[in-house]
Amino acid sequence: MIRVRASDARIALSAIGLAVLTGCASISLEQNIGRVNDEAGNFTEGKLTLARTREERDRRTQAAQALLSQPLRQKEAVQLALTNSPSLQALLAQGWAEAADAAQTGRIANPIFDFERMTAGPELDLSRALSFGLLDLLTLPTRYGIATRRVEQSQLRLTGNVVDQVTEVRQAWVRAVAARQALQYAKQVYDSAEAGAELARRMQGVGNFNRITRAREQAFYADAATRLSTAQHQATASREELVRMLGLDENQAQALKLPERLPDLPKQALDPQAVGALATRARLDIRLAQTALDAAARAQGLNTVTSLTDIELTGRRSTTFDNAAGTRSTASGWEIAVRLPVFDWGGMQRDAMNARTLAAANQLEATVRAAGSSLRESYSAYRTAYDVARHYRDEVVPVRKVIAEENQLRYNGMLISVFELLADARDQVDAVTAALNAQQQFWLADAALHASVIGRPANFTLSTTSSAPSDADAGH
Repeated sequence: MIRVRASDARIALSAIGLAVLTGCASISLEQNIGRVNDEAGNFTEGKLTLARTREERDRRTQAAQALLSQPLRQKEAVQLALTNSPSLQALLAQGWAEAADAAQTGRIANPIFDFERMTAGPELDLSRALSFGLLDLLTLPTRYGIATRRVEQSQLRLTGNVVDQVTEVRQAWVRAVAARQALQYAKQVYDSAEAGAELARRMQGVGNFNRITRAREQAFYADAATRLSTAQHQATASREELVRMLGLDENQAQALKLPERLPDLPKQALDPQAVGALATRARLDIRLAQTALDAAARAQGLNTVTSLTDIELTGRRSTTFDNAAGTRSTASGWEIAVRLPVFDWGGMQRDAMNARTLAAANQLEATVRAAGSSLRESYSAYRTAYDVARHYRDEVVPVRKVIAEENQLRYNGMLISVFELLADARDQVDAVTAALNAQQQFWLADAALHASVIGRPANFTLSTTSSAPSDADAGH
């Protein structure tokens, strides 16, 4: 045990106490959510909040009812999710807890007060001791720096999770509206196919259709019925997916109304240079990897000391009462306890910390290298989807419409038979279906691109479409 002068110890403790009071990491809910609103403003529009009281939840319920009172567009769908989704609220609460835990690592541990009462015959000995982790106090600035970077990590992770959630809502809305639009068209095709099949049956009955011609019309009708059933399920599944993403209850789900169709394509696609400029400003994935490396590097320096030893400072005061003599004596002093590295020199702990720092450095390098590639892939999918959807809008569908109008005129002029008119109608089905799918692919790619720009690449694969005639159309 090492004893030091009380005056020197009081000075040291006063300086340390001042450092403790001025150097503690802290975090608040408002700070945490405000950071998300600032960094992901294009996704939250500054409206992200966590409801903690009954009054706040009631206001959110009223806001959700107002949004559900009219057909829900994509922008309003995001607002509804931010307002109503319990899963998003859970995400915010978990992010707050994670940030608070990170800030806690930068706080000094509470001192330990020890009281001892001993008797020996006529003597009574009262001992009081107050212990501090001296090494904890000495390394407080380093631990504060580590805690600050861990808080930064938690905030970036929360921002990324919110961006992911909003992107999923956007894509779920696109799929739900597209499925509803496809269902309406599938119903029209089914009605047309049913009428064609009935016409073919009657015309065969009077000898104007042969068996193979009627069989083709019947096959088209059967295919239309299958497509309608599939479209009905797809519309239901996509709507329910959106209901889950928005966090709607049963009454809210029944009140949900979707637009009749997807928005029109923008007049022009985003410029690649503009997209690249936006991406280089503040990518979440690179910043998260950088803060992870900074925290690991600081923790490595701290671990070099703490893995080797530990120091505890104790201030002790003892009072002895001699009841027989009627006297009292007081003794005070300080103790310093040092953990001796006899059996374990902390080599494994330092190796593990070195490995974590090395892993964080390589993860940062991997993230930087992959950032540009993922953005180029997302933009390629976006631009390809835009070009394909515009091609269907400007070329394929108008040409099919012209062919249909011309064939109708030729049929009215008795230049073609009803067989050719029905065959052309079947060809149009694939073209319109492919056009609807291309439009859906574009809006899905648009949502994925915006997520990739901020540094949260979304899982999206551009599917191929085809307007080739079906087997039932072969031979026409």
